Amino acid sequence: MSESEPRGAWRYWDLIGIIVLSLLLDAIIVISQDSVIRKALGLAFVLFFPGYVFVTTLFPERKELDNLERLALSFGLSIVIVPLIGLALNYTPWGIRLKPILISLTIFNLIFALMAIYRRKTAIKPWIPWITLEEVKRELGWESASRFDKALTVILVVAIITSLGVLAYVVSHPKPGEAFTEFYILGPNGKAGDYPTDLKVGQNATVRIGIVNHEHRNVTYYVQIWLVNLTWDNRTNTTIIYEMYKMPGWFNVTLPPIPVNIEGNWTPEFEKNYTFSIERQGKWQLWFLLFKDRLPELPPAPPDGNYAETSARDLIIKAINGTIQSLKLNIYVHK
Repeated sequence: MSESEPRGAWRYWDLIGIIVLSLLLDAIIVISQDSVIRKALGLAFVLFFPGYVFVTTLFPERKELDNLERLALSFGLSIVIVPLIGLALNYTPWGIRLKPILISLTIFNLIFALMAIYRRKTAIKPWIPWITLEEVKRELGWESASRFDKALTVILVVAIITSLGVLAYVVSHPKPGEAFTEFYILGPNGKAGDYPTDLKVGQNATVRIGIVNHEHRNVTYYVQIWLVNLTWDNRTNTTIIYEMYKMPGWFNVTLPPIPVNIEGNWTPEFEKNYTFSIERQGKWQLWFLLFKDRLPELPPAPPDGNYAETSARDLIIKAINGTIQSLKLNIYVHK
């Protein structure tokens, strides 16, 4: 540390800075959901600030620890403190979510920063991070070091700066999350229940089809609807399709990607009411098949409209095997 120590409020510049930056990060997260400043501050907020204020509170005197020890403990204790706070939150009604963690760490930083300010004020010879070029040279023993030692020091400093740059790049350019599509059907009241599973011949019924795009790109979705009569043969472990009819109401829609929001309330991106009726008695399965970007070609329509003996049956087989994203509704139709 420099012999010409700072005076007045500058004696606490580091602790006041942590308080200001912690509150600034809270404001940035509220205003901007995604920014480089948020990522950079968030990294220091989690990996450095908690340990730094804690170490400064415990060891306010200059003689107790040297600079490298304080730096190492600041990072090390932060890695310990943050998971402990998360563990405590896990047993509260708020859980481990962004806002509870943000508020808890902010309170922790504020409390210990204020305690550290008090401890530094009452210390006999307080440690104050007021580093000058001369002090850095003295710490490294630059004047008395050999050329080889100086070269190693320069290489080490360059390596540290490069590592910090790589870390900053990784944090500011995170790997995209998993790409997927939400595909669902709801009952006529918009709930996951009260599905029309028992109908009379020719009776109208309605379901709601929903799609949410999390593919990180614009996607054109195609929805096919098939009425299928099938059974499972236990002897041969195969699916036997007896009847397969094309239902009216096929549609397509192009949707932009939306991020996955695990914090706020879930909201639909696209929903469409689908009204149908079945003119044949028996036990049927209404299949909703979802395709991305292009629609598979179908064979020519049979005279009776039954695709069971055509290559279109492979669509249902693939849907059963999970190769095609699909939904199924079991329906019993009677007189």
